[in-house]
Amino acid sequence: MDYFRIQGGIPLSGTIAINGAKNAALPLLATSLLTDKPLILERVPLVADVFSLKLLLEHLGVKVQMNFKTFTAQAEKINFCARADYNMVRKMRASILVLGGLLGRCGKAQVAFPGGCAIGVRPVDYHIAGLQALGVDVSVYDGYIHAFAPKGRVRGGVYKFPRPSVTGTQNLLLAAVLAKGETRLENIALEPEVSSLVQCLKQMGAVIEGQGTSVLNIQGQDSLDGTHFNILPDRIEIGTYIVAALMSRGELTLTGCAKELMGAYVSVLTHIGIPIHEISPGTFHIKTPNHWGGFNIKTQEFPGFPTDLQSQFMVLATQAESPSTIQENIFENRFMHVGELSRMGAGIFIDGSTAHIKGQTALTGAEVMATDLRASVCLVLAALAAKGETIVNRVYHLDRGYENLPGKLSTCGAKIERVCPKGTQA
Repeated sequence: MDYFRIQGGIPLSGTIAINGAKNAALPLLATSLLTDKPLILERVPLVADVFSLKLLLEHLGVKVQMNFKTFTAQAEKINFCARADYNMVRKMRASILVLGGLLGRCGKAQVAFPGGCAIGVRPVDYHIAGLQALGVDVSVYDGYIHAFAPKGRVRGGVYKFPRPSVTGTQNLLLAAVLAKGETRLENIALEPEVSSLVQCLKQMGAVIEGQGTSVLNIQGQDSLDGTHFNILPDRIEIGTYIVAALMSRGELTLTGCAKELMGAYVSVLTHIGIPIHEISPGTFHIKTPNHWGGFNIKTQEFPGFPTDLQSQFMVLATQAESPSTIQENIFENRFMHVGELSRMGAGIFIDGSTAHIKGQTALTGAEVMATDLRASVCLVLAALAAKGETIVNRVYHLDRGYENLPGKLSTCGAKIERVCPKGTQA
């Protein structure tokens, strides 16, 4: 398996362009199932999760053309004999989104239970209960979700999420826009990636009211058109590269950002003495201060602190002047990186769902193992600050969500290389 070799202690300096958000691109690609017209998406991140979903959509009959970061997807005909097989779905949770798209367009679907990072149970109960509220017969056996609309079309209904769910909200949206009648979704997720999907669907002709609120009312349409849509910036990538600048004791300029997506974590940085300067619209400059304070954060649904930046800020906390605490409220297994950070000298104590992090820690290079997407990048960030060489194994996790991270960091001065052992493929 490929691994990263990183030499720490080198300040970063340069400019990094931020990609489109992976978590926005995936549901938008699944939207192609809803129409026989072309869906053109700009700023698609070239990451493993996108290519996995591309293969799955092609298996279902969608034709996908790539022109660098512009994807044109068209589902003139759906392959009714195809099902979303386990071997295609197991790699990422977002593959469950083809369930809503297939039901909306065809009135039936067979989708394997999805995979993804091993960071918690993340059940699909809300998806199933929501679809049942829309008149869909759902049964689960042989590792597959079998869903069928009795009259060949999803019907409108009302569903209130017990807890906001991003993929649950997106899946029910995809099913409801072509349903017969009106659908009301309550207590939905407020993440920007959900609003982005709503906006794209509206451009395609969907009738949706309540965008940006916790309640959506959807009037089902008989068909949707294609559209041309630009994917929003990746707020998690922005936060990751901010921490990269700080851990290396360097400075970076980030282009292609969106200030409105960064609120929760920029507030934390400002509070502990790390200013983020917007030098022009969408362009931010980060210069490492001499020191910064500890912090206490709790991960929450948007607009709270994002769970996908929890591990990165845990690394940042190791260099703070005082102790920090991080409470993880979204996923129960998202502290698996702690053991690997401890191998590098981090002082972290876990008490239930709360991590207590000692500040002013001198990290040292070590051989470590990535356990999930965000854990892999937090080990890279720690390596930038560590004395000596760090080997990060299982970097295929990182490939799922970060496009050319070693190349971007190398361009800014980091000594990082991807090593492909003899007899394997990159």
